[in-house]
Amino acid sequence: MRIIIDINHPAHVHYFKNFSRIMHAKGHKILFVSRNKEMAHRLLNLYNIPFINRGKGKDGRIGKFLYLLYANLTLMKISSRFKPDLFLNFLHPYPSQVAKLLGKPSFVFSDTEHASLHHKLTVPFATKVFTPSCYRTDLGEKQVRFNGYMELAYLHPAYFTPDPEILDILGVQENEKYVIVRFVSWAAAHDFDHAGMTLQNKRKAVQALAKLAKVFITSEGELPPDLEKYRIRIPFDKMHDAIYYSSLLFGESATMASEAAVLGTPSIFMDNDGRGYTDEEEKKYGLVFNFTESEQDQQRAIEKAVSILEDEGSKHRYKNIREVLLSDCIDTTEFMVSEVLKYAH
Repeated sequence: MRIIIDINHPAHVHYFKNFSRIMHAKGHKILFVSRNKEMAHRLLNLYNIPFINRGKGKDGRIGKFLYLLYANLTLMKISSRFKPDLFLNFLHPYPSQVAKLLGKPSFVFSDTEHASLHHKLTVPFATKVFTPSCYRTDLGEKQVRFNGYMELAYLHPAYFTPDPEILDILGVQENEKYVIVRFVSWAAAHDFDHAGMTLQNKRKAVQALAKLAKVFITSEGELPPDLEKYRIRIPFDKMHDAIYYSSLLFGESATMASEAAVLGTPSIFMDNDGRGYTDEEEKKYGLVFNFTESEQDQQRAIEKAVSILEDEGSKHRYKNIREVLLSDCIDTTEFMVSEVLKYAH
């Protein structure tokens, strides 16, 4: 088979890197096309994955519409040369729209229910849309639910072994508590009308956490000087190791909250929309604690974070819960391979 994998966000590199490696080993040809967003290209280079650059993208509604036209045209040109048998991506419209025009199948993975614009622009053109079984939305006859999470495509023990060297890089002792705090930019299409934590509460959270543990902030945007001093400075590919050994992940990123959960690290996640998968990771496993962006919930989130850090036996308990989660869930990459191979000639 000849497969185009289109990358629209750095996380998508993680979703498909193991699939690509396995399919290459089986003799199939994979071509990555990637938007130049944050560190997507750096990750592709790190994993020695050749790719074609399709530009940076645009912000704002009009900018995103104009980029849609540009990206579709770019993918059409690439497809005319590569002649793919199938398109594969995580929820965004370009590959499925181009695949429909070319009469080719397209597989889309999604775990973000409130990305309604991307759903409207993608699902009608896709052949199949794969979602975790806990996905809140019914996407119709094209939807295929699987018992797992996107993060298990790369953080399943079959693919990920934590590297304790990260502790030396961070400058923490083996049993020393530390927290990773994640602030996002709220610039994605599904983030319009979101504000996240107030700066005042970000400061309050960091001050409260710093009394109980070392604090490392990872932020998409700029930070004021008093918070900038906490910014994490590690090789960009070592974040999952840092999450694994941390005592808590606190912040505004659903993906990182779920990454923490499947690694057995408790996480606090703040978002007005929430996600089906973080809901399940809370209700079924108690590994994620979900809060809205309201002032009251921001205060409750800080209080919950403090209580987790004050619980001396929590770290071992959460790692044991991870084993239960892993036994309940499938290997997402293995699932991808089996589904795609059904379309092999």
